[in-house]
Amino acid sequence: MGKIIAIANQKGGVGKTTTSVNLAASLGVLEKKVLLIDADPQANATSGLGVDVEGVELGTYQLLEHSATAKEAVIATNSPNLDLIPSHIDLVAIEIELVDVENREYMLKKAIEGLKADYDYILIDCAPSLGLLTLNALTAADSVIIPIQCEYFALEGLGKLLNTIKSVQKIHNQNLDIEGLLLTMFDQRLRLSNQVVDEVKKHFDEMVFETIIMRNVRLSEAPSYGESIISYDASSKGADNYLSLAHELIKKNEKE
Repeated sequence: MGKIIAIANQKGGVGKTTTSVNLAASLGVLEKKVLLIDADPQANATSGLGVDVEGVELGTYQLLEHSATAKEAVIATNSPNLDLIPSHIDLVAIEIELVDVENREYMLKKAIEGLKADYDYILIDCAPSLGLLTLNALTAADSVIIPIQCEYFALEGLGKLLNTIKSVQKIHNQNLDIEGLLLTMFDQRLRLSNQVVDEVKKHFDEMVFETIIMRNVRLSEAPSYGESIISYDASSKGADNYLSLAHELIKKNEKE
């Protein structure tokens, strides 16, 4: 039975999509069967895996309005063992369209329930907000990974996100766990980066992944070629980091 993991933070530019795409690709390379759901209207996870966003006819939007089944929306990617439910700019409209719908927070959960048996991991790339799309992802998920960039405002907004997770646990999904906090964009030359790592570890201790994602040029180049870091440059530091994170995630879940 697969595990559903949302990758969420309402702050933009913290490495959510980078983590979603590259963790999914790394798990695939490690022979896990993976589905990535792009739940962000910007559709960067979709284009980052080489899919033409303009050509998307069935995706997360149709899934949430229940005009297509999850199995109809799944497409294969060029990455080993990795499938995708793509996104499109249309997804912007879903928050307005679902506003009066009963049980609107459960639309994604209902839509993907039947897929759990087909995958080892289902990752959901969330939009940079705490709106209805992210709420749907957290309600559908078993756990959440929170990327935190190693920069000055790193912890800003984290309290808000943790409160949202608490209220989702209370009202919609009592089984939701925090899989871990992931430190991203780490530059060891900067004292500030090291201070952020110390601060986050001091406050959150065992909730923080051991793997830290370094700032890496190859990592930021890969999406423009429609590739994960694993296929773009498997020998890069970025590929190394995400493979290490995938190993850590698998090990942690095998213990449970």
